[in-house]
Amino acid sequence: MERAIMREKQLKNWHRQWKINLINAENPHWEDLAVGFGLPPLGPSVGRNGS
Repeated sequence: MERAIMREKQLKNWHRQWKINLINAENPHWEDLAVGFGLPPLGPSVGRNGS
């Protein structure tokens, strides 16, 4: 948990484009990862390529 919080704080200081580049590198199809944790999907317009 502590590592996750530290990473979240680190990412919070990043520029938006850096975050988008990270997502594109790790999840190029922008698949909703919440579904894999048993959560409902957020929808198609949330977070896609800088929207």
